[in-house]
Amino acid sequence: MLWGGRFTEKLNATAMEFSSSLSFDINLIEEDIQVSTAHAEMLATIGILTNNESNKLVKGLSTILKMYNSKNWKPNELEFEDIHSAIEAKLFDLIGDTAGKLHTGRSRNDQVATGFRLWTKKAISNLAEQLSIFQKALIELGEKHTETIMPGYTHLQRAQPISFAFHLLAYVEMMERDKKRLQFVLDETDSSPLGCGALAGSTLPLDRNITTDKLGFSKGSSNALDAISDRDFVMDFLNACNIGMMHISRLSEELILWSTSEFNFIKLGDAFTTGSSLMPQKKNPDMAELSRGKTGRVYGNYTAIATMMKGLPLSYNRDMQEDKEPVFDSFKNYSQALSMITGMISTLSVNEKRFVEELEGDFLFATELAEWLVIKGVPFRESHHIVGEVVKIAEENNVKLHQLTLEQLQNIHPIFDKTALEVFKVDGALYRKKTFGSPNPNIVRTEIEKWKELIS
Repeated sequence: MLWGGRFTEKLNATAMEFSSSLSFDINLIEEDIQVSTAHAEMLATIGILTNNESNKLVKGLSTILKMYNSKNWKPNELEFEDIHSAIEAKLFDLIGDTAGKLHTGRSRNDQVATGFRLWTKKAISNLAEQLSIFQKALIELGEKHTETIMPGYTHLQRAQPISFAFHLLAYVEMMERDKKRLQFVLDETDSSPLGCGALAGSTLPLDRNITTDKLGFSKGSSNALDAISDRDFVMDFLNACNIGMMHISRLSEELILWSTSEFNFIKLGDAFTTGSSLMPQKKNPDMAELSRGKTGRVYGNYTAIATMMKGLPLSYNRDMQEDKEPVFDSFKNYSQALSMITGMISTLSVNEKRFVEELEGDFLFATELAEWLVIKGVPFRESHHIVGEVVKIAEENNVKLHQLTLEQLQNIHPIFDKTALEVFKVDGALYRKKTFGSPNPNIVRTEIEKWKELIS
């Protein structure tokens, strides 16, 4: 125990089990030892420890990490409250009473907060790298399909023609925002609370600049009371995971739809699908479904932390021990979902001709016809009404737009001529788009080259 001098009885065994966080904060072992190493070296620099004592502590800490990584040491969850007390106990075993000097000028509060920030910075870096890999997979697939036409949807109803590459680039944009969001969290996390003690600093002449530099933080926190109880960076990280998972879930839903027999647009690779225990023909998009399902779990982690924090007075409260498990869980699920969605995108095949014939003369060309009328000088509100009449006539005759005759169009409005019929053709439809940000294949190819350069 790191405490207990004023107590006459040991902590109840059930209370120990209830209060122990070792089962999950063991994830912080590397960061905890990193923090303790920097602290020990700083104590020697300011003369609180001798160089020999500091070196002994640092060597002992290094040995503990090596023992853990080689599976020669694993602390007992029923014996220790957390990874910090487990490491200190092991340090006493290895180097004796010198271990008792490590905690000089330090509280578990600033120790935990610092280690947790280090872990979060590492997690952010890992996620950002995964996002870039996913973007590359989207771009690589999109590059092959700049002219693969498909319906664009609003309200899950056909709206206008787009390309598959254009659709994929929408997710490239989303992932870029996810990376920017993580960069914001990184900036918020990049502040060292080490040296803040329990909540009010120390009477010892600790040099916080030394530990800040050694641990790779850009700055030290300026208010100890806030630094110890600040978990905004945790909530920002969880929110970044929330939005990132939401983006993956949206694409997962589309992959699920597109892979159905009804859509018949894509086939997912065998490596990322499963079968049925009863129906031999089944090929199920389970990885997409699980990604969609785990999004709710990640949302719940954010809600748990937000609820936990909302009523806490300054500074530290034991409630805040509950901050780590949801973060570890969200990171794990987000990271795994990124791996799954990247794998699915990298291994799927596309039915390139799926919509070519079906979209010929489809009602999704109605907007293009309205814009054709605008070019002819008809005010848009009037052209909108005219095209509505055209669609109504087609529906009444149970035909597509390209199956209407010029005479039928001219009965609705005399301005129509034979060039209006060209609007209904799939061939060249994407190239008729003029604006930046549209699915015109030339514009999409330029965007793809831009993204390839940015991500590389």
